[in-house]
Amino acid sequence: MSEIVVVGGGVIGLSVAWRLAAAGHGVTLLDPAPGRGASWVAGGMLAPVTEAWPGEEALLELGSASLDRWPEYAARLGVELLTGGTLVAAIDAADAAQLDILAEHLASLGRPVDRLGGRELRRREPAIGPGVRSGLFVPGDLAVDNRALLRRLDSAARQAGVAFDPRRARSVEPGAVHVEDGVLEAGTVVIAAGAWSAALHPALATLVRPVKGEIIRLRGRTGALAPAHTLRALVESRPVYLVPRAGGELVLGATQYEAGFDTEVTVGGVLDLLAAAERVMPGIAEYGLTETAAGLRAGSRDNLPLVGWLEPGVLVATGHHRNGLLLAPITADTVSALVAGGESDMAAADPARLRQRTT
Repeated sequence: MSEIVVVGGGVIGLSVAWRLAAAGHGVTLLDPAPGRGASWVAGGMLAPVTEAWPGEEALLELGSASLDRWPEYAARLGVELLTGGTLVAAIDAADAAQLDILAEHLASLGRPVDRLGGRELRRREPAIGPGVRSGLFVPGDLAVDNRALLRRLDSAARQAGVAFDPRRARSVEPGAVHVEDGVLEAGTVVIAAGAWSAALHPALATLVRPVKGEIIRLRGRTGALAPAHTLRALVESRPVYLVPRAGGELVLGATQYEAGFDTEVTVGGVLDLLAAAERVMPGIAEYGLTETAAGLRAGSRDNLPLVGWLEPGVLVATGHHRNGLLLAPITADTVSALVAGGESDMAAADPARLRQRTT
């Protein structure tokens, strides 16, 4: 019997398992391919302010609280953070109007951002093309190499004593996880299986759904202009991001649509991303294309994650949607506190809020 079983080995599951083991608990992590899934194909942006929108103030507060924990979290794992902030670009007048709404919303919350014209954007980031009309600069946003982070988390979890079990979980109940070839007993189970969490416990059946996202990874060739900042843009209302990596690599994303558990990359998705990105940064035409991939984010009904008790002995930490990497530190801390009998740092993410609406 394991003291704690964490089901799922993405950034949330690995962070939770590492944090619990470091606190002295006996932890088993169940996942046939830890460190893969949606976390592996993420863009790596840690950007609660840029992601903000009217009506989602609770998510902004959670994201900001977790962002404050990221420097210590990254330092403990030995991963570097990109600290240059985010430039957000608008192509046409409708896009600029959307950014105006965002800037005014943030100002009303005491979080002002810098509004910039096209020339000022290009002065700060020469990689931005002449078709960009205007934009914003968000200085506090961070970014991280998600794949380097996952490798460090895997190593840190193992060093802390986490036992990795490659079996696939079928269902969860208090005191037990049903796996492919039997039952794994546990004092506490943490469901952190992302988009697959809904199938593990009846309370999650209607609360979590898969949201497909496609990304492209590019490699800078000789003479290609590399951006110094994370770039986000609205291109005729279509969102796109470009996140630089060490060695001249660039991550381009991301489509977002609901297609069940389909993880096949589509030609249409790739074409849309490349066309939108080239409007923002024409120099990507000189890059080499090294990878296309798709992942399934775990969406919830209100875009807030689900972190808390489902019933005695069963915790959930899922539904993080686009913010899994951003919310990893606060989620791990919250699960650790709940296991120890403490209070949640993520009260807005308590799954009871959604379960109450269905009764």
